[in-house]
Amino acid sequence: MRDYVIVTDSCCDLPQELEKAMELTVIPLSVLFGTERFYNRPGEGPGSHEFYQRLYKGESAQTSAPNVEEFKSAFRPVIQGGKDLLYLGFSSALSATYQNSQLALEELREEYPEAKLYGVDTLCASLGQGLLVDLVVREKRAGKSLEEVRDFAESTKGRICHWFTVGNLTQLRRGGRLSAGKAVFGSLLQVKPILHVDDEGRLVPVDTVKGRKKSISALVEKMAALADHPEGQTVYISHGDCPEDAQILANLVRERFPGVKEILIGDVGPVIGSHSGLGTLALFFLGTQR
Repeated sequence: MRDYVIVTDSCCDLPQELEKAMELTVIPLSVLFGTERFYNRPGEGPGSHEFYQRLYKGESAQTSAPNVEEFKSAFRPVIQGGKDLLYLGFSSALSATYQNSQLALEELREEYPEAKLYGVDTLCASLGQGLLVDLVVREKRAGKSLEEVRDFAESTKGRICHWFTVGNLTQLRRGGRLSAGKAVFGSLLQVKPILHVDDEGRLVPVDTVKGRKKSISALVEKMAALADHPEGQTVYISHGDCPEDAQILANLVRERFPGVKEILIGDVGPVIGSHSGLGTLALFFLGTQR
């Protein structure tokens, strides 16, 4: 049986040290930030704090999926090294990334008929995607075959819960996910939306609460309602330049679920952050359903 490689894209928002520890191949998306274009990978573009401050002050950000040729260039060395691959892609409901990856894999299957080349539309984003990648890597390390790991990813992705709130409504308004009137009204009243990524991989507002403190508590309540045996789980938290709030959320999770094995805190990367903005705070865990 040929060895295989787990491939994902930079919307997984996994810290660089975890990418290396998991032995991942990570394909970057790109961001046009003001007049500067950079790839979403370590060492390129502004740091997280600078990025979110500039975004908050009104600098525009546009994101781009890797094109078919970029995917082929990333996949080909794996295949030429004699290995098969499984690509776990950013939600197709939020980006053309997954569709482009499938066009690339189709062409490469013709070029390398001996290779097994699979893709899974994770319907996930940020560290929700990262959590699924983590779980898949664990299956691979447990000795599961490529097909078994692919099937595990397909059967598990609908249980990756994404619950988050935002610091302000500006980026949601700019991205068309909130009307200008609602954004102004909501900001005046300090209303905070509670959103999640649904079963189809779409970003959906679910509820609103008044004030930041209540919005953070609401994320924990969602975990209480949906988590599948939280004891022993690794829980992921991502944030848009609000590390203190991320720590508050982590503390609340530990208090409510003392059996949680580990809590990993990371940044919301610039691709997701371009659409969610400064103060984004997200909680990811394995649930009975999303």
